[in-house]
Parts: sequence; structure tokens; C-alpha cells
Amino acid sequence: MKPNIILINCDDLGYGDLGCYGSRKNDTPYIDKLAEEGLKFNDFYMPSAICTPSRGGMLTGCYPPRISFGDFHGEIVLFPGFDIGMAEGEETIADVLKRAGYATMHVGKWHCGDQPPFLPTSHGFDDYYGIPFSNDMGINEKNKQFPPLPLVHGCDVIEQQPDQRSITERYTERSIEFIRRNRDNPFFLYLGHMHVHLPLFASMEFVKKSRNGDYGACVMSIDWSTGAIVQALKDFGIYDDTLIIFTSDNGSRNDFGESNGILRGGKRETYEGGQRVPFIVHWHNHVKPGESNELITGMDLLPSLAAIAGTSPSGKNKIDGIDLSDLMLGRTDKSSRNVFLYYLCNTLEACRVGKWKLHVAKPRVSRGMEEKEKDASVIPAPVIDDDSPVYELYDLDDDPSESNNVYEQHPDIVEMIMKEIEKGRVELGDAFTGRKGTEVRSIGKVDNARPLTEFDENHPYIAAMYDKNEVG
Repeated sequence: MKPNIILINCDDLGYGDLGCYGSRKNDTPYIDKLAEEGLKFNDFYMPSAICTPSRGGMLTGCYPPRISFGDFHGEIVLFPGFDIGMAEGEETIADVLKRAGYATMHVGKWHCGDQPPFLPTSHGFDDYYGIPFSNDMGINEKNKQFPPLPLVHGCDVIEQQPDQRSITERYTERSIEFIRRNRDNPFFLYLGHMHVHLPLFASMEFVKKSRNGDYGACVMSIDWSTGAIVQALKDFGIYDDTLIIFTSDNGSRNDFGESNGILRGGKRETYEGGQRVPFIVHWHNHVKPGESNELITGMDLLPSLAAIAGTSPSGKNKIDGIDLSDLMLGRTDKSSRNVFLYYLCNTLEACRVGKWKLHVAKPRVSRGMEEKEKDASVIPAPVIDDDSPVYELYDLDDDPSESNNVYEQHPDIVEMIMKEIEKGRVELGDAFTGRKGTEVRSIGKVDNARPLTEFDENHPYIAAMYDKNEVG
């Protein structure tokens, strides 16, 4: 049978933010129930520690540099009105599933380009409803350079500067509406939550209950949404027919305490806290409950979901994903993936082979975070071409916190991993060593790009200027 597929992708939710992953601050009973009844993965990685390349890589099954999602006019993510985005020729998860007869919809954050050729409806989705980039890219007291934050349906802006405290509820409503309309046929819903990206706007209902301030309230909002969607599946009689995947685009920022659990680092870093994130696979009466420590990545979703749906990628583009559907469904306890490359922008900073992880480059100065400390309105600068060599080797089985550098003790392991790094540099490039990749595809580009909105002092904005100014 072809199951319905729901992919829930949070924004900046860390490895340790859920109760089922050890959080002592956030209440997540509905998500914890999914993990209890499904398969919980402990070694799942997103393609990047930053949102645009992470999402583009997941959707296309590629390392971000392969699709030229390493940098964006010198920035680390796409910004409103940029003339670049996901290329027309890239095949997404939605493209593959739509070809297999699935109804497809994306609700929430897209962040792969905001011009019409880059929006979800040009990349396999029948419909779209959401904010096409990060929720900090709207007007507030310190960030007046942005146009009004757009809420988009299809390709049309239906509201500007929406009340962000209601966004999760609206996303959930639209998701359930899509499920209701397509309950008699296979469907693919990609829900990209706004939370927990800064600024933290949560419903007062959750703010009152949270044990962890606004951050915990945003996590509770995600949990509530998950519970509401699961309940809708049960009410419509399709709970047993639906595969639910829950994850996050990258790790949490480092200023939220234990959000990344025992892992070192966080968002914008290639230490484990930046890219190892929660990953739960739930399909009632089909996936046997359990836990896995096998290596799996966001790039593996495209070929794996294709296999689960009884189809395959077209093969027109080379991808880096591996069909791990048997692992995801619990039919095997071994992963066929043994290597993972950690790219930050266009720099290949680290590589994991089996249990071993070797770091070879890191930003010379964390310029972005220094600027952030001075002014909360500053968007952190990219770290492109600002790296220095490092010599760090970690045994992730014994040392997932990357606290015990054993580089000097294992020259043979270092040599072995360097061979994999060299393969990556040849094929995908590496800014640190000045290499140009031999198998890199062009990013999409349009002429006459313009932001989706323009500020109009006479427009009836519900929030003409947001009262929070943190950026993420």
C-alpha cells in the first residue's frame, strides 16, 4: 500500500529540546508518544547547520554545494527579493511523490527562494500556504530594512505582517484541512514550522503553561500541533495509513541552555549540536517501536520516501541520498550509509566515517556572533572563506560531546577519513582549500527580482512593527 506521508520539519529545534531526547525543561507529551510508538533515531543529520541549505539539501537529496546552496550573494541564507533560489531542474521529494499519484502540499517555512519560479508550487507541490522565509525577516524596531513579512497562499500574498502568535495554529488548521480534502487518496504534507526560530512569538496559552519561558512555549506549540494532526488522522480513519516523520532543520542556537543536549555546538556550527537533530518515524501497526543509533541523513529522505511510495527518483540528477527505507521502517537494523560530510557554506569542515569524526577546518573568527552580541538587529555575517585548519578527531560512540580529541593517537584513522574528504572536495568543492567541485549544478536565477511586499504607511497591518527584534 502507499501510505500517506506527513513530514514535520521544525526550525532550529535542538537535539535535546524534546522530552523523548532528554529535555528537562520542555513539555512534549504528543511528540514523546510518537517516539514511544515509533522508531527514534539518535544519529540523524541534516545536510547543513543553517536553514536554507539544510532545507534545499533535504528536499533534493543533495549536499547543499551540489545544488549551489552553499552561499547566496555572500549571505548564509536566502533573503527577501533575492534573484536566486532552487533551480527549475532540481527534483524534490514532492516531485517524486506527485509523479506517484500523491496530492502534495507545503505548509509553513520554505526558504528556497521567494520569486515565483522558486516557490513550492514550482517544485512539485500542488498548493502552498506559509511564510516563505524566516520569521525574523519582517519589520520591527531594529530591523526596518526588510519589507513587510508576507503570508503566501499559492504564489499570492494574502496578508502582510501577520500576528506571529497565531501562525502555528493557522498552519495546523491548513494542514488538517488538506488532510480532510485528501483523506481518500494518498497525500504528502510537508509542514515546516515557524518555531523555534527567533523571534519567539507563542500563543499566550502556552506562555502561561511553559516551564521554559517563551522558548518552551514555542516547543509546546509544536507539540500541540503534532497532537492535533494525529487526532485528525484518527478522526478521519486514516491513522494506520499514515507515515509521520518528525525532525528539525538544524540544531538550536547556543544561547538556549541545554537545547542541544549533550552535544557540542549548535546552529551555524559543524560540531554535532549544529546538525544532529531529532528524527522520529511513526507508522502505527507498520513500524515496530524502538530506537536506532545507525547513521542516517536528511538527504536520504528523498530516495527512501520514494521507495516507500513504490516509486524512485527520476535519475536525471545525481543525488547524495541513499534509500534507507528498510531502516526507517524497522525492517533492518543496519544502515548502508557509512560516510557523512559536514559542510558549512562552501567549506568542507568535517567528515564522519562510521563512528569516527574528523574536523579539518573552522571559522577563524566567529564574526557573526561577535556582531550579534553588540546589536540584536544584526544578521550574523557569513563565515565563507574565513577558515583556519583544525586537527580534531572524535570517537562519536564513546564521545558524542566531542570533548576528547584523539587526533594524535590515530593517524591511520585520520588518513582514512582524509581520503573521503578529498573525494568530497573533488566532487563538491571546498572554499577552504580553494577547490571547485566537478559535479556542482547551477542555482536558479531570475531577472527583475523584487520583494513580495513593499511597505505602505496606509496599509492596515495587524502588526505594522513587531515588538520583538531578535534575529536567528
